[in-house]
Amino acid sequence: MEDQATGSARDAHSLPMCYRHPDRETGVRCTRCERPICPECMVSASVGFQCPECVRGTTPGQSGPPPADTRPRTIAGGTVTADPRLLTKILIGVNVAIFLVQVSVGWSFTGDFELFGRIGVEGVAEGQYYRLLTAMFLHDPQQYTHIAFNMLSLWWIGGPLETALGRARYFTLYFVSGLAGSALTYLLSSPTSASLGASGAIFGLFGATAVLIRRLNYDMRPIIALLVINLIFTFHGGIAWQAHIGGLVAGVVTGYAMVHAPRERRNLIQCGTCALVLVAALVITVIRTAQLT
Repeated sequence: MEDQATGSARDAHSLPMCYRHPDRETGVRCTRCERPICPECMVSASVGFQCPECVRGTTPGQSGPPPADTRPRTIAGGTVTADPRLLTKILIGVNVAIFLVQVSVGWSFTGDFELFGRIGVEGVAEGQYYRLLTAMFLHDPQQYTHIAFNMLSLWWIGGPLETALGRARYFTLYFVSGLAGSALTYLLSSPTSASLGASGAIFGLFGATAVLIRRLNYDMRPIIALLVINLIFTFHGGIAWQAHIGGLVAGVVTGYAMVHAPRERRNLIQCGTCALVLVAALVITVIRTAQLT
């Protein structure tokens, strides 16, 4: 009743605050106790979502770990962790560490791992398929703004998304989106054009975030505006748009499976969708390789 009284006193256009995180607005309430809960506190139930206390059958403040079969889960079925942004921090750290190696070693290192079809006698077309993956962690060593913008986007978008999905699903989304972006770049770009950057994976996070916001009935306008601005820069800034579009499409498809899959068949649908995206990337790669050889 206290939360309801507080909510009624707020502006009519505002949302109540999560009872466990007073700094987070939310439009979702626990279906059992009706307390407002944010994505981090949501536990999927047969109907709607429940708060962690109701899932455990305890009252707020009660100590003791919950039973294994009733541990709090994210909206996608992932495990709620103590540090919900840990994987995002690791990804940023890996990207920055590799960038420092690029700056220290020079273009000889970058050239061994960036994505291209055929330059000289090397490239994906010659069987170096690992470049589809390694290119996701490289950035232009002469443009510090390239990695700075990507890592800021990864922190702003990736952190909340990791919290909502859980680490395993978040990492899978990042991985398949990045590979899809690399595959589409390989298919549509010039066979002698090098490509590198985490943008494909990050655009996948953008797409999944839009799906999640729609699922939670939040205001879509901020994420749509952000996507439009990024797409404008993509097509008018000399950027490899293929990676952005490939990652975005993969992120939307994978994200939809993550947050909309019914609880009874959640793992099957989520794993199956990720597998289909990876198969599509593989088929694209095989087709392009056949064209170039």
